[in-house]
Order: sequence, then C-alpha cells, then structure tokens
Amino acid sequence: MFHLLITLAFIVPNIYVFFRIMYLFISKGYKLWYTLIYLLLVAIYPLTESFQRQQSNGFLQSFSSASGYILTFFLHLFLALLLVEIILLVNRLFRFISPEKRKSFTFRLYTLSTMVLFSVIIVVGGAINLNTIRVSNYVIEVPRRNSKIDHLRVAFVADLHINQNYSLSFINQFVSKINILQPDVLLYGGDIVEGDGQNESSEAIDSALKSIHTKYGEYGVLGNHEFYGGQEQGGFFKKAGINMLCDSMIKIDSAFYLAGRYDQHLRNRKTINDVLGNNSHDLPVLLIDHRPTQLQEVSQTDVDAQFSGHTHDGQLFPINLIVGQMYELTWGYKKIRNTNFFVTSGLRLWGPQVRTVGESEIMLIDIRFK
Repeated sequence: MFHLLITLAFIVPNIYVFFRIMYLFISKGYKLWYTLIYLLLVAIYPLTESFQRQQSNGFLQSFSSASGYILTFFLHLFLALLLVEIILLVNRLFRFISPEKRKSFTFRLYTLSTMVLFSVIIVVGGAINLNTIRVSNYVIEVPRRNSKIDHLRVAFVADLHINQNYSLSFINQFVSKINILQPDVLLYGGDIVEGDGQNESSEAIDSALKSIHTKYGEYGVLGNHEFYGGQEQGGFFKKAGINMLCDSMIKIDSAFYLAGRYDQHLRNRKTINDVLGNNSHDLPVLLIDHRPTQLQEVSQTDVDAQFSGHTHDGQLFPINLIVGQMYELTWGYKKIRNTNFFVTSGLRLWGPQVRTVGESEIMLIDIRFK
C-alpha cells in the first residue's frame, strides 16, 4: 500500500507536467518524440519498483538506484513548471512578456532547457550532499550527580539503511571519521539495516564497524525498518559489535545510565517510566529512541539527553515542510525543561539516494557533567 501511494503521488503530478509542457513548449513536429521520451522515463520508476519486489537481481538493483534519481528529477521538474506557471499568470496582469515572445521558439527552448537543467542540477547536488558526511558539534551541560567523570563525548548516528546495494567505501569513510573524532561512546538511533543486510561486502562492513574504537562501546536501538526486514532479533548488530538496548537501561562504568526504547512500531513497547524504573537516578541519564515523539513526556523524567533519528529532516523539498508539521523537532537540538533533545537528519536515506534538505551527519555532543 505504501509503495502504491508513492507511485500514485509520482504519476498523478506527471500527468499534469506531461500535458502542460506539451502545450507550452513543444512544437507540433516534436510532439511524438516528446511523448515517447517522456513516457519512457516516467515508466522507469513504477516498473522498477514493481519488478524488484517480485524478483531481486543485480540488474534490477542498479536500475532501482537510477529510478530514484529519475523520481527526484521529475519532482523538481514539476516544481519548476509550477514556478513558470506562476510567472505566466502574473504576466497576464503586467504583460512584461509579450504574447509573440512567449510563443517564440527561442523563448520556449530557453525556458524548457532552464527547467530541465535546474532539475538535473538539483539531483546532482543532492547526490553529492548525501555522500558528503558532515559533523554537527554540540556542547551541553547536565547535572553530574554521582558520576565519576566530568565529561562525556557522544557520537550519534541513525538511519544508515544498510542494504544489498550499500557502498563499502561509504562505511569506511564513516568509520574513519568516527575514529578521528574519538568519542567515548557511539550511539546508533535505529534504521541501521534493511532486509537481511547481506551483500557481497557484508563481512567487510561488519569488520569495518567492529573496528570503531570507543571507551565505553557502541550501543543502538531498533528502528521501524529493522522490523520490516526481520532484523528485530539483532543478528546484524551482533556481527557488527553493537550492543542493543530494547526497552532497557544499563549503568555504564559508574559514569552514566544509558537507556534504549523499542520503536513505537512495536505497539506494546514499555512506557518511558517503565524503562527508567521508579527510582531516582544517581548518575546522568541518556536515552535513545528512534522517533522524536513524546518529547514533552520524556522532559518530565530524569532523562538528561535523548537521541533520535527517523525524520531525515524530510530529505526532499517540499516534503520537509510536511515532516516539520509532524514532529516538534525534526532536526537539530532543543531543550525542553531539563532534557536536551537531539534529532539527526540521518547518515543515509531510504528511497531516492538524493538529499536536498538536511545533511548526512554525525552528531558529536560534548556533555559536561556539572
């Protein structure tokens, strides 16, 4: 059903784009070629998605990656056309473009070429943005209580979405950056692996993740995609050396507590109070929860900092505007009462491998215990 809705959301605007571009820009002698090329390109995304769900092979996987770029291209072609439509509508009032000029071959060629070039540039720039890992730095203070340390460096990532097409070079880039940052603890915020996570580079990916060096270890929670792909038993995480927290809390070296919640995909997950327990806590409390929901509820507990992902900050404009209405915090940092909330836009993405909104980031939080 989800894929059906995405496909409909792709096809319906393209019906409008197809006919409006033909009417506004395509000369009579080129309409057949335009129709063939447009329909061929538009058909790639729904056909690839349909065949790949029935059968998985290397050719279809490669084609699926290309279809993601095509989807993004047509999204921005649609937005560019809307902008042109607005300009033409305003032109009816102010006549800054004469009817003769608007209908001229040169005007139509330059306008259509600009729309196509704009869409291509957005796709290329979004792909580069996705594959460039950035570090977002934060410094906060929380009560020290009885902790034996006065500083904790936390690296936090989420939404790697490791699948059969995953790039080993990207994992190596991530591992290298983490080791250079030298965090005391590395936290994973869910949606780390898709499906069974197996490909030709699986063992190398496991080995690379296990080569991360931290003082207190690597910990993570499950996201909704782990449940979709049958990874809720944590087989991938065991191989990668990631300790999973499933509605549980542990004390780490008399320095701090670390809690992790099941994703709300699991309807009977524990409440935050059940995860934390009823006792007051003598150490700082950190919490990982895949989705940034229930912020107000968590802010009334002993949690000093919560780390979440899932939103991707919308990934593509204007989807980010919709996501912004769904969550109190979609990306970045916010303090509510005495709790510090962090939401990452994710290290990678699910779906089209293009990011026009947000960053592929590692959050690095230096926590001072006062």
